[in-house]
Amino acid sequence: MDNILNRLGIQSYCFRGSTDNEAVIEQLKACGLSAIELCAVHADFSDPSGFAAIIDTYTKHEVPVLSIGVETITDDGAAMRPRFEFMRQSGAKVMSVDFPVEAAPACYRVGEQLAEEFDVRLGIHNHGGQHWLGSRRMLRHVFSQTNDRIGLCLDTAWALDSREDPVAMADEFADRLYGVHIKDFIFDRASQPEDVIVGTGNLDLPALLGTMRKNSFGGAVVLEYEGDVDDPVPALVECVAAVKGANPS
Repeated sequence: MDNILNRLGIQSYCFRGSTDNEAVIEQLKACGLSAIELCAVHADFSDPSGFAAIIDTYTKHEVPVLSIGVETITDDGAAMRPRFEFMRQSGAKVMSVDFPVEAAPACYRVGEQLAEEFDVRLGIHNHGGQHWLGSRRMLRHVFSQTNDRIGLCLDTAWALDSREDPVAMADEFADRLYGVHIKDFIFDRASQPEDVIVGTGNLDLPALLGTMRKNSFGGAVVLEYEGDVDDPVPALVECVAAVKGANPS
């Protein structure tokens, strides 16, 4: 793996206080980074008529779109196709996804077929202890039923919420790890999560980065901090500094 800082981006949901992409880019660059994972707050992936304007905005400011998501992949291939077309036009290679349990396994086939056609990867976003795909056990099951176009977009904080070890997950699923959302939680006495600067909560940031490096991870690397909606930049600047400080040489 090359230096992670060369490929580090931010999930645009962190900037959900504004729906304007110019404002998103301004905040992104204020954090010292220039790559993005776009979410549906800032792009309607079902409406191709808006794709060119959005993509042109990011291209003009030299901000690569690393990935998009989180998007739900259903068993309706025609409805899913525009999301993949956005990826083709923007150059994104990874989509973080959810699959509805009631549509499985047909939704897997749709995901595989479109990912193959557009030459991209889908990474399941493990969304915590209440999510049906939040545990390693269920991820193993899905991966046994799908080809390697479908893998994992590891959300480290939601892994903690599932009482899973995100470092162990990064290692176990290394061959199908297509994206990482670097995010950190602490928990109150009622087990409710709170976003904190990465590496200051329950995430072993040096171990995570070391494992990614050991396994030559080459996918999308995205910071997430969902607190401070009105002004997330100061905390995200600290998150970038934390990754710099923990990044193994």
